Amino acid sequence: MTAAESDPVALGWMVGAPPPADKIIRFTDPDYFSFPKLRWTVCHFRQLMPTIGVGRGLGPLRFFERRLDDSIDALTFTPLGSDKPMRFSDSLAANYTDGIAILHDGKLIYERYFGCLDDTGKHGAMSVTKSLTGLLGEMLVAEGGIDDKAKVATLVPELAQSAFGDATVRQVLDMTTGLHYSEDYSDPDADVWTYSAAGNPLPKPADYTGPRTYFDYLKTVRKEGEHGAAFGYKTINSDALGWIIARVTGKSVATLLSERIWSRMGAEQDAYYTVDSIGTPFAGGGLNAGLRDMARIGQLMLDDGKQDGEQIIPAAAIAHIRAGGDKAAFAKGGYPLLKGWSYTGMWWISHNPNGAFMARGVHGQAIYVDPAARMVIARFASNPQASNAANDPTSLPAYAAVAKYLMAK
Repeated sequence: MTAAESDPVALGWMVGAPPPADKIIRFTDPDYFSFPKLRWTVCHFRQLMPTIGVGRGLGPLRFFERRLDDSIDALTFTPLGSDKPMRFSDSLAANYTDGIAILHDGKLIYERYFGCLDDTGKHGAMSVTKSLTGLLGEMLVAEGGIDDKAKVATLVPELAQSAFGDATVRQVLDMTTGLHYSEDYSDPDADVWTYSAAGNPLPKPADYTGPRTYFDYLKTVRKEGEHGAAFGYKTINSDALGWIIARVTGKSVATLLSERIWSRMGAEQDAYYTVDSIGTPFAGGGLNAGLRDMARIGQLMLDDGKQDGEQIIPAAAIAHIRAGGDKAAFAKGGYPLLKGWSYTGMWWISHNPNGAFMARGVHGQAIYVDPAARMVIARFASNPQASNAANDPTSLPAYAAVAKYLMAK
């Protein structure tokens, strides 16, 4: 189904009091997060499962000056692996975009909403969440609250017998841990599904004998290979970091994100995390937020953590992320469309001439920061295919085309 054909509004999911039986989506449905239902679900996680809030505080909202530029729609680029040009506006449907906002020099120049999302709604950030968990970790490292050379077991003794025990905090931050863990969403027997079951907040079946929380699961992870040898993208690193952060600060990632960033950046809306059965925020993929607030995160990253003269994020933390990680280690991770990239602090670094870097999440979530173009792009999407390899060919060159346009203005 195309983006138009699978539009959740057009399909009438969950409309009515009650909705027709064939239009109901429940968290207990095995296909609640399968296409096309996922196009509704990504905007309604709070309606389906327990969550914990990320408060924006009581401070004033910081609105973006609007200088909308509709000519961006007509920009053209050539998708990776193709010889046929594509219009920027057409790329949005091709990627099942639910919302996209572009900032230039801190001003809102482009904003579009589709499907389940409008400018008052919230959307699942998926693995963009990891980058915010990583950012909190890098902030604590920059401030001396965490030694990134420390072994995980010294901070969280409960992980001493797991694969994480003899890894350093830096190896967790950069996902160069050696873990026996499969995150192949197409494999029904992959470890990610056991992990999902552990994090499921609903009561477990009577015959269930597996781990019942994120913490319980992390203690079971076994080592495979050597730490530091290669990049391996595994969500459990982010939740291990979330545990480290909680142990060091005494606060969950939801509370710390609110206190350190969300309540200080003039956010328009509260955000929220999905949680497991004991209320632990899903640090690897549970954040849900408004689109413009995600753009605010990108703007903070672009502006070295400073906003209106206030240093919200340590500049050293952002400088470390922008410098990038080990390219050789990243090259072993198997990302043919991202040759020359690296990964550090749970951010993806392009090392292109503009110094672009980004946060990425399954089904097309992104915060893309281009320092040379003074540009930030925040996007929510519900692409039928989870892997970013499905949308990178039309997303990455589209972002580059906008950057080129803005730099020529």
